[in-house]
Amino acid sequence: MKVIPLAADSLGVRSMATYVEVADTGILIDPGATIAPSRFSLPPASEEWDALRRANDRISAYAARASMIFVSHYHDDHFRSDPATYADRTVLVKDPKRMVGGHQARRASELWTMLKAHARPTVADGYERREHALELRVSPPLPHGVEGTTLGYVVALAIVDRVERERFVFASDVQGPLSSVAAAWLIHQRPTLVYLAGPPAYIERELGTAVIERGIDNLLRIVDATGCRVIMDHHAVRDAAFGARFARLWATGRVVTAAAHLGLAVDALESRRHQLWAAATRRPPARAGAAPAPRATISRSQRLAKGGRTS
Repeated sequence: MKVIPLAADSLGVRSMATYVEVADTGILIDPGATIAPSRFSLPPASEEWDALRRANDRISAYAARASMIFVSHYHDDHFRSDPATYADRTVLVKDPKRMVGGHQARRASELWTMLKAHARPTVADGYERREHALELRVSPPLPHGVEGTTLGYVVALAIVDRVERERFVFASDVQGPLSSVAAAWLIHQRPTLVYLAGPPAYIERELGTAVIERGIDNLLRIVDATGCRVIMDHHAVRDAAFGARFARLWATGRVVTAAAHLGLAVDALESRRHQLWAAATRRPPARAGAAPAPRATISRSQRLAKGGRTS
């Protein structure tokens, strides 16, 4: 089994896009990527725009290789709206009418309308498929963070390589997991590798320290119960101090970022946005007569084209 993170917060953009290959089946997971319209009261820096372009190029390249696509929920950093990504493919997508509300319900309706015209959409919740070399299992809706959260629900995907006896679970925005229900489902899958969004320490002041600690404790419980390796990224690396904040997890030797899983240095640009802008102001001024650099803002059309909503 090959597990290749294509875009991630530790690689410079808001994303968990991943490509998984088992035997002759390629599965593209959550093919979205965005950058935060505002962080530290600043718009995206030029380095973030460059990272977003590279991320979208990688996702497009692997979309061409995939025979199946999985979308865990309807936050715009987890899916695209362009038909080319999904054309003529089987697409497992969270049920658009079950435990979906607010902006996500509208996005779900729009995505399903497009998919019915260009692809083969299937409700993912509770889906199972078993073949000689491959087994797929999708969870029921799990909380996007704490129980009762207003952020909605996600579905997790378990991919089993029956030949190599590897079990990969992609749990997107469970945020730790913060939910004991999500933790129990993950343990029940007996994974060898898990990829999930870690606790959102960048908003710890809003949520409270006890909530973040619960996410850490739940992930340690999963590792202890299954012996799995973990790719923890997304919300977890948006805090510049994530290295120290999650020291208990890194110390296990079982938990790494998406960048580290690929053997790359962490490049969590959003957490350094204020530093990127400070460096930009120290650059030499443009020569006389040169056109001014465009202002780094995100228009509505750009958000829609790149999946720029962040909730």
